[in-house]
Amino acid sequence: MTDPDLRPSPDALLAQVQQDADQAQRGRLKLFFGASPGVGKTYAMLMAARRLRDEGVDVCVGLVETHGRAETARLLEGLEQIALREVRHGAHLLREFDPAAALARRPAVLLVDELAHSNAPGSRHPKRWQDVEELLDAGIDVYTTLNVQHLESVSDIVGGITGVQVRETLPDRIFERAGEVVLVDLPPDDLLQRLKDGKVYLPEQAARAVRNFFRKGNLLALRQLALRLTAEQVEGEMRDYRSTRVGGAVWDAAEALLVCAGPRDDIGLIRAAARLADALHARWHVITVETPTLQGAHDAQRDAVIALLQRARDLGAQTAMLAGPNAAEAALAYARTHNLNRVMLGRAPRWPWWRRVLGRSTTAVLARQAPELDLILITRDARAPRPALAGLHPVWPSAGALVRRYLPALLISGAITLLASPLRSYFDLSNTVMLFMLGVVAVALRFGRGPAALAAVVNVLAFDFFYVPPRFSFAVSDVQYVFTFSVMLGVGLLIGHLTSHLHVQARVAGQRERRTHDLYELSRELSGALTVDQVAEIGARVVQASFRCRATLLVLGLDERLLPAADVAAEALLPFDAELARWCLQRGAPAGQGTDTLPGAPLFYLPLKAPMRVRGVLVVDPGDTRLSTIPELRRLLETCATQIAIALERIHFVSVAQDTLLAMQAERLRNSLLSALSHDLRTPLTALVGMAEVLSTRLAGLAQANAGAPPESPSLAAGGLAVEAGAMHGQALSLLQQSRRLARMVDDLLDMARLQSGQVTLRQDWQSVEELVGSALRAVDAAALAQHPLHIDLPADFPLVRADAVLLERVLVNLLDNALKFTPPGTPLGVRARVHGAEVELTVWDRGPGLPPGREQAVFATFTRGDPESPIPGVGLGLAICRAIVEAHGGHIAAANAPEGGAAFSVRLPLHDMPPLDVAAELGTEPGADSAGAATGG
Repeated sequence: MTDPDLRPSPDALLAQVQQDADQAQRGRLKLFFGASPGVGKTYAMLMAARRLRDEGVDVCVGLVETHGRAETARLLEGLEQIALREVRHGAHLLREFDPAAALARRPAVLLVDELAHSNAPGSRHPKRWQDVEELLDAGIDVYTTLNVQHLESVSDIVGGITGVQVRETLPDRIFERAGEVVLVDLPPDDLLQRLKDGKVYLPEQAARAVRNFFRKGNLLALRQLALRLTAEQVEGEMRDYRSTRVGGAVWDAAEALLVCAGPRDDIGLIRAAARLADALHARWHVITVETPTLQGAHDAQRDAVIALLQRARDLGAQTAMLAGPNAAEAALAYARTHNLNRVMLGRAPRWPWWRRVLGRSTTAVLARQAPELDLILITRDARAPRPALAGLHPVWPSAGALVRRYLPALLISGAITLLASPLRSYFDLSNTVMLFMLGVVAVALRFGRGPAALAAVVNVLAFDFFYVPPRFSFAVSDVQYVFTFSVMLGVGLLIGHLTSHLHVQARVAGQRERRTHDLYELSRELSGALTVDQVAEIGARVVQASFRCRATLLVLGLDERLLPAADVAAEALLPFDAELARWCLQRGAPAGQGTDTLPGAPLFYLPLKAPMRVRGVLVVDPGDTRLSTIPELRRLLETCATQIAIALERIHFVSVAQDTLLAMQAERLRNSLLSALSHDLRTPLTALVGMAEVLSTRLAGLAQANAGAPPESPSLAAGGLAVEAGAMHGQALSLLQQSRRLARMVDDLLDMARLQSGQVTLRQDWQSVEELVGSALRAVDAAALAQHPLHIDLPADFPLVRADAVLLERVLVNLLDNALKFTPPGTPLGVRARVHGAEVELTVWDRGPGLPPGREQAVFATFTRGDPESPIPGVGLGLAICRAIVEAHGGHIAAANAPEGGAAFSVRLPLHDMPPLDVAAELGTEPGADSAGAATGG
């Protein structure tokens, strides 16, 4: 039969019914989960879909990424596919999953590959998993795939293992809400063989992947992580089923151990539990129950229990300090909540006879109330000394403590005896007994259980001696008074025990209520904090008030230094160890008093862990509060530290967002201003260049005409005029050169504005790299080019590239101008072309001074120059334009210092397959046609 105490309440049943109804209306998510790409998740999903289709289920494909795998593509044959929508992103045309079409089609099962994918800008949702959530809410079952590295909670772990930062992640709640998780597993050796066979990536990509992400050690670690997460998901499903279907009984599906430690136990119990957990490969928990007896015990006994929990935590156990009136009931509830099927306890060599008769031992209660638990008893050796942990032996209170607690109890009993004396003639003896009971209650409330028991005994004796006839004697004239004395003593002892127990419980509840209130006040005040100094002041004040200790908050400055808040007074600042605080920050682990790192330090250092990083250190002076050793106080302090850290991170990201917004607005304003100026300057500059050309031509003709005039010319100043015309011609040439340079700068500004606004549309065609290089060489300054030995290395069989000829020629011109500008005359420079896998690489190199170390990537930023102190004129736009053009073509550009000296700028563009001859003829791009020249000429 079912234990009535384990039956769910009506409210719980109603909530479960409502949850089941909501779940029935939602679609079911089936997740094909793997440790890494290439294990066969998409293949397994398609196989399951084909089986459903053969069974008559309406199955549709929303999106499946085959990645060029022929065996995967064959599985798509015969499956209905929903048309993809086309999204233009810059110069690229992307094909994305269409959730609107899927909702309109409403199949029974929909296949959506790569759950963690980020959608193109302008999509219905920024993430694909949000599309899937909408489909599930509409009642459509979804089959999808996911790799372990895309889970938000483990992305940092995967990044630490593989060295690859995962950017596409999804919340763990999506994984936890999956109705079914299918682990698609493949041993690392088999996966590496698939890579070598070209079944995952192309050969060149596979070789690069094996050297980086797909190392065997990485695959083993990822496989272990995927297996563990899948096991935890299954265990969670089992726990939910167990709690809702079988009343919470513990199942032996996995080995788990619960150790109950008390003030009479020693380190031997913890060590035995650690060995057993290691042998069983089981998770283990160590708890102690703070009963009223333990709460009223001497501090040394409480310290002994706390030391046991600390030892267990050091050995890898999860620890907890519970509170409750009965240790067995609290332990049983904990075991059922955490599904722990084995319980280990320490057993005394010999139990007291009265505990054996009453069966009130923890072991007896657990054996009677939880027969599904395996009980393991470790016998305590009474002869073994236990010097390692102080307080395990009984500690008797001092004489002063005895006097302060027990003497008032005797005085209260005497006062009640005197008070009842004048009432003897007015009240019956049965009513007089109530006064003595009231005295026991008062003593229990004020002084505890021991003095209450003493008061109960003294009150019975006083009542017998002073009020029961014959008076002033312990003799009893009527036998019924013996029964009265017995009941009076029993009721007095029971009332004293219960009153003392409730008083202790009320005191503990009051302390917890105060701490919860302090935590609420901390959260409320932090939510309104706007600066780091306000957070530091609020955090330190609340911690000091709640834990009765001194505290100082150290926060990270802009220079990554740990500094106290600016408005902290010098006398309130704790004398912290800067090196220890830095260690705590870097490791993200507590240090100082009560920890394993410099436990002898006078202060306790707690890291302020936020979701993204550690934001500072909370330094606490525990004093005599045992703050760093009592688990529940330490957990509460860690909760406060987490709240403070989240507030600091919130302020940090608000500041970052504001700075970013200001930078965006400044950039937008600058681009608008430059674009407007460029448009306004272009017309007068065009006129200036034209007039400079005309002036230069006329002055050249005038100088030539005067220089060839005969001696008998009427003009006596012909020779002087020729010299003056020649000088003016030189000035006109300089004017023309500077005006052209200024016009080129204006063109650069306009081009940059158009590229950043996305107004440039690529006119891609098949281009000859040889002709592009030739056109670029003709466009640069011929005089400057003639001062450098030129090396052109273009293979004769170099393939055509699909690109915009005008823009790509602009890239080469800018790179050549840059090389001519920053290299001294006489140094060689050149252009070479190579094919690397599925990409072509064009490199412009020189043997000049090279790039400043560390500035290889900065030179491509807008208005940035490699050497800001260089006297060579320029505004820093040429390389930025090159990067924008190359990225618009789907490629990338990089700069580096060559080993032989000088700089090398490499442009990589994707290599496309040439169309068939008939298609090329239709497009007017037959092999050998001068497409580049035509595009340039046009």
